[in-house]
Amino acid sequence: MLNGLNHLTLAVSSLPDSIVFYQQVLGFKLAARWDRGAYLSLGDLWLCLSVDQIEAGDLQRNYTHYAFSIRQADFAAFAQRLHEHAVQLWKQDSSEGDSLYFLDPDGHQLEAHVGDLQSRLAACRAKPYAGMVFYG
Repeated sequence: MLNGLNHLTLAVSSLPDSIVFYQQVLGFKLAARWDRGAYLSLGDLWLCLSVDQIEAGDLQRNYTHYAFSIRQADFAAFAQRLHEHAVQLWKQDSSEGDSLYFLDPDGHQLEAHVGDLQSRLAACRAKPYAGMVFYG
């Protein structure tokens, strides 16, 4: 049976640019690299970057995104780092906990979020979304 998320693989058009972004901007550690890919880690997260042709229409603009945890104490410095590297933002924060929604060099939609499922559920119990039902 499934017991957790194993890894994320993202198609990238430029391996060197993506490694720089994930290492220098986001703080990932490079574990291995080969001609058409790389493995990086951040805490328990295993990220695979895989060189692939990316067409303009491949990345749909919807709410699908990957969110990373960040401590409140680090949030302002991280926002400044994104600004210094001219990282493009894709959405304004409108939910519980501070969040920054930003794009990687290939347009993958990412988020840095302060909080966890429990803090989100507490906020939702105080002000539920339309039709929201809680379990457990």
